[in-house]
Amino acid sequence: MELMSPDDVLAQIASALPPTCRDNVIIVGSLAAGFHFFSGDPERAIRTKDVDCMFTPHASAVTVAHQVTEQLFDAKWQQRQGAWSTPGDASTPEDQLPLVRLAPPGQAQWFLELLGAPDLQRPDSPAKAMHRIETNRGHFALCSFRYLGLVEWRPILTEHGLRIARPEMMALANLLHHPRVAPDLISGTDGWKRSNKDLGRVLALAWLTRERDMRHDTEDLDRWAEHMTQALRERFPGEAQALATGAGTGLRQMLRSERDLAQALRICNLGLLASLEVGESAFRAIGEQVLAEVVEPLEAAFHVPGEGSTPDWPRPHR
Repeated sequence: MELMSPDDVLAQIASALPPTCRDNVIIVGSLAAGFHFFSGDPERAIRTKDVDCMFTPHASAVTVAHQVTEQLFDAKWQQRQGAWSTPGDASTPEDQLPLVRLAPPGQAQWFLELLGAPDLQRPDSPAKAMHRIETNRGHFALCSFRYLGLVEWRPILTEHGLRIARPEMMALANLLHHPRVAPDLISGTDGWKRSNKDLGRVLALAWLTRERDMRHDTEDLDRWAEHMTQALRERFPGEAQALATGAGTGLRQMLRSERDLAQALRICNLGLLASLEVGESAFRAIGEQVLAEVVEPLEAAFHVPGEGSTPDWPRPHR
């Protein structure tokens, strides 16, 4: 997989989307992180095959995703071929429909995967939900992941008119989605655990945030715990305490396993950190820093008297 410029890819996506839909889009995943940290730097790039495009809010996600899907098909974008790529029909159950995964004309390096914002108005909303999209080319599914509702918290507007998810919100969504290192593998890989990929991404995002803080004399990483606390209270008001107190369990488990940590680092160095090649000691160090300066303050924020008050956030010296 070749390295690619996040600036170029985001510009191409923005130009392909209907202008009326751009306010309903939040880019998440590798492209969002790559653009946030590497935009304007020609020496830094990312490797990714899927670009995640989430439609928001939940109430209009299916309608907007349908409009975008039809326009991209009309512009000769092609559904990515492989398992689960053939469109279904009215008789196909939603959980057996293919996701919308469209590659630009004449390009097979990456594809756009459409996601939908979760329905957080339902207290019993599932961790993953599928919603039918009926198009002129058949039926597809729009997938929603419950904890990705966090990326709707203060996304960052780019010069391309598209919003990208904040790094700390993507990190928190991954922490919550993986309360343990599970044996589930990513299909088509050499035994990669999905939890290692996603928990490793938390450390990659923190590493890049700390590096940026050092270069620009900012304190973004110091604010992660505060932002996570605010987002949990706003997006998951009835569950915030339980979610916060369990947010670090999967990460702690991964850090205790040399094999899992090494696999997480390998995946990161092939993807988001591809132009940097972070070493094992640095990767473990950022893991310990995330526990001490992000996870533990987040847990503590929900254990102090007067839960509605603002904690005295530590500002550790670099």
